[in-house]
Amino acid sequence: MQDEQEHVRRDDKESLRAAENDVSLVTDMKVHGDLMAKLFRGFGDTSRLRVLACLRDGPLTVGTIVDRTRLTQSNVSMHLACLADCGLVTRERRGRFADYTLADKRVVKLLDQAEELLLEIDCRIEVCHRYEEPSGATRSPRRRGVRR
Repeated sequence: MQDEQEHVRRDDKESLRAAENDVSLVTDMKVHGDLMAKLFRGFGDTSRLRVLACLRDGPLTVGTIVDRTRLTQSNVSMHLACLADCGLVTRERRGRFADYTLADKRVVKLLDQAEELLLEIDCRIEVCHRYEEPSGATRSPRRRGVRR
């Protein structure tokens, strides 16, 4: 009888440990999912994608990125600061200028894979109404100097 009770208690402890692991796994998945979504928000802006595309071939200055993307200097600088804060680009100072480069070669790989996928599903993405802003929706004006 005592052996049976110990066996039941051991099973209860194992069940409790399994449940704790399940909760931990769900929590880890949520945290990982939130971080993944945040990473993809970095890629979810057309201007940031243009900046990243420019940096594929190597380091560039803000001025060169401005020329290639036709974005304003302040816009490019803002997006580079955002990408640097997120660890996607690095900056190396050279006197008055700075060279920006992709922080990790996997960024290029991710962009390449996205382009390959897009070649296969582009018409579905193009007609997907779920990714569009609702008609009449406007973005709230940003206050100067404030990043989201």
